Amino acid sequence: MNQIEMNFAAPATPDQQGASVHKTDIKGKRVGLFVTCLVDLFRPTVGFAAVKLLEDAGFELEVPRDQTCCGQPAYNSGDKEDAKALAKQVIKTFESYDYIVAPSGSCTGMIRKHYPSLLADDPKWAERAVNLAGKTYELVSFLVDVAGIEAVSSHFTGSVTYHDSCSGLRELGIKDQPRKLLASVPGVDLKEMADNDVCCGFGGTFSVKYPDISDAIVTKKTRNITEAGAGTLLAGDMGCLMNMAGKLKRDGSAIQVRHIAEVLADMADGPAIGEKSGR
Repeated sequence: MNQIEMNFAAPATPDQQGASVHKTDIKGKRVGLFVTCLVDLFRPTVGFAAVKLLEDAGFELEVPRDQTCCGQPAYNSGDKEDAKALAKQVIKTFESYDYIVAPSGSCTGMIRKHYPSLLADDPKWAERAVNLAGKTYELVSFLVDVAGIEAVSSHFTGSVTYHDSCSGLRELGIKDQPRKLLASVPGVDLKEMADNDVCCGFGGTFSVKYPDISDAIVTKKTRNITEAGAGTLLAGDMGCLMNMAGKLKRDGSAIQVRHIAEVLADMADGPAIGEKSGR
C-alpha cells in the first residue's frame, strides 16, 4: 500500500469549494488517482495535492491499493513482456472508474498512447486497453479540459518559470492548461524561460544509458531556467523535476523546484524538491 493510498483508500467526500465552471456533469463521477512511482517514493506531497485538487473539483475520488507501475521503464527498455503484465494490472485496477487521473504526463502518455498498441494482438485485452486509454488524463489537463476548471483556490507569492515536459507536450498537447490555472493564482508572476519546450535530458532510462548527453542537455536547460530570473521552477512530471533540481543543486542554485500541483493546491509551503525536511 503506497503512502497516498493509506490516507485516501476510501471514497472522498466531494467538496465543491474551489471548483469553477464545469464542462461536464461531474455529479457521481468516480476518479481513480494513479499516483505514479516517483510521486509515491520521492514526493508524496504531489499525490496529496492531486487529491485536494480533485476533491475541490467535486469528484468522488479513490486511490486503489492494487495499482502498480504503469510499465513505462520496461516498455522503453524493450522488455515488452513485463510491460504487458504491468499494463494488464493497471487495466484491471482502474477500468471500473469513470476517469483515471495521474499527476504525470509521461505515465498518462504510456497509458493513453502505448497501451492500445502494446496489447493490440491480445484479443482478451485489446479492447480493454483502448477503453482505459480513452478515459485517462494528466491532472492539470483533466481539470481544465474535462472538468472545465478556470480557477483554483490558492495563493503563491513569487516568480515562477514553467518547463513543458516532453510527454505532456508532444503526446498529450499540454501547453496552455498549466499556464491558465497558474494565472488564476494570486501572487504568481510567470517568467517564461527560453526554449521552455526543449527536453531537460531526463528521458527515464536515457539519463542512465547516456549520462554525458543527458548532462549536456540539462546544463543548457538549467542555464535557461536561471536566466529567466524566477525563484521557482515548475513542471508536471517528477522525473523532469528531479533531474533539473539535481543539476540546479549541484550548481549551487537557490531556485526552488516544485510540481505545479503543489502550487495549484496551495501546498507549496514545505521543502522544495531536493531540499531537506525542516529547511
